[in-house]
Amino acid sequence: MTVSRRHLLKTSAALSTAATLPAHAAAETLNFVLIGDWGRMGRDNQTDVAAQMAKTATAINSRYTVSLGDNFYENGVASVDDPQWQGSFEQIYTAPALQSPWKVILGNHDYRGNVQAQLDYAKTSSRWQLPARYYIDTQTLPDGGKADFFYLDTSPFIKKYLGTRTNISGQDSQAQLDWLDTALQNSTAAQKIVIGHHPIYTALAPEADYDHDQPDLIARLDPVLRKHNIQIYINGHDHNLQCVTVNGLTYVTNGAGSETYQASSAVIRNGFVSGNHGFMTIALSSQKLDFALIDMTGQTLYAQSITRA
Repeated sequence: MTVSRRHLLKTSAALSTAATLPAHAAAETLNFVLIGDWGRMGRDNQTDVAAQMAKTATAINSRYTVSLGDNFYENGVASVDDPQWQGSFEQIYTAPALQSPWKVILGNHDYRGNVQAQLDYAKTSSRWQLPARYYIDTQTLPDGGKADFFYLDTSPFIKKYLGTRTNISGQDSQAQLDWLDTALQNSTAAQKIVIGHHPIYTALAPEADYDHDQPDLIARLDPVLRKHNIQIYINGHDHNLQCVTVNGLTYVTNGAGSETYQASSAVIRNGFVSGNHGFMTIALSSQKLDFALIDMTGQTLYAQSITRA
């Protein structure tokens, strides 16, 4: 795997929607947008991020949107009729470019509510796609290759949630891990991308009261990714934009869809970190994955290309 990076910090306002992906990212790539940690009834700049994501999605001809979990704050949804569906989703992401499918995973805040309601909403919504707590989605790329996306449910792996409001009781994380191992082994796709809510490694060092890395996932999930030579793992959870590469595997945090925080320089250990509100874009071919982290003004804060060996 060959990895090249370009850090675009404090770029000019002219570097906006048309520049969020490389010039080749057109008909020959699968283009889509990703957002994490967003559902706050429009508050905390959720509406502003949605507006810019719509502009970018239009510019790149985005095929769909990926939601990285924590879809509704603070406590998920109570039912398929919960007001959050309208106030945090249907009435926020209204642009035509965001009416294509939303491929959804669950976050820990979703586990504070009725998870089944989020699964059931997919039966009545033309764009909300959540077929199971974890699943595979296969896409045919414009160049004829295949891409397999492995959408995970990471909350059941986090031991500290046991016995808390984040109700992971009854969820078998080992069964999910075995499923992933087998699915990755059986996949013949040119591109294999793994997506979960929680980070594995981040660009932030542990703080006194918060561990940005997730030791439970480092111990159990990361070895499976490395066993199958996965190139990139994408997550939300941390409320900012980050990228770090650890021993050849790139970890991207995209949790800036509404509330964010600026990390103290004292805890930034390596990689890229921004507390700006924003989202992510991907342009994918059989041989290359280009991604960018975009803020709510349309500036590209960071971009990276990963080329298959």
